[in-house]
Amino acid sequence: MQYWIILACAIVLEVCGTISMKYSEGFTKLIPSILLFIFYAASFTALTFALRKIDVSVAYAIWSGLGTALIFIVGIFFFKESVSSLKVLSLLLIVAGVVGLKFSGGEH
Repeated sequence: MQYWIILACAIVLEVCGTISMKYSEGFTKLIPSILLFIFYAASFTALTFALRKIDVSVAYAIWSGLGTALIFIVGIFFFKESVSSLKVLSLLLIVAGVVGLKFSGGEH
């Protein structure tokens, strides 16, 4: 269970890194640019620890898939990005794939 919590932390840190990327405005803003590297380094570190007990195929799919889903939501609500039925359907397919991998027995 603790490794799933570590993976969840890795996902949150990755999302924070991506938000910092947006705020860095192409590395023209110093603080968000520095935070981008800090959050991504922390995210990869946490992901590495999670891989001790979670299969890499499952952990990476969950890390990237749920990170994508969360950034999709952040983009809509905080950055006022457009929403379309195709975007929502595509996101649901990603989430379905992640759930399928999770329930395929991804711990060793």
